[in-house]
Amino acid sequence: MKRKIKEIKAKPAPGMMFLKDLPIGKMFETSSGIRGVLIDCDINAKVVILSAGVEEEDKQYYLGKQTIAAETEVYK
Repeated sequence: MKRKIKEIKAKPAPGMMFLKDLPIGKMFETSSGIRGVLIDCDINAKVVILSAGVEEEDKQYYLGKQTIAAETEVYK
C-alpha cells in the first residue's frame, strides 16, 4: 500500500514574511539586525547586505553580495 507524503507548508512568524515573497529591489531587515536589498530570488535569494548587527571584525564576512535561503523571515 502506497501512502502519500504530506506536504509541509511553512508559515512566517506574525508580522514577518519570507524573502521569496518580497519584490525584487526592495530593502529588508531580519530579526538579527541584518539589512539588505533583494537582487534575485529563485531557489535561493541573492542579496546585497548593507549593514549587519555584528562585531566590527566580523562585518567583512557579512557585508556585500551574499546568497541566503529564500525562506528567510524578514520584517514587512
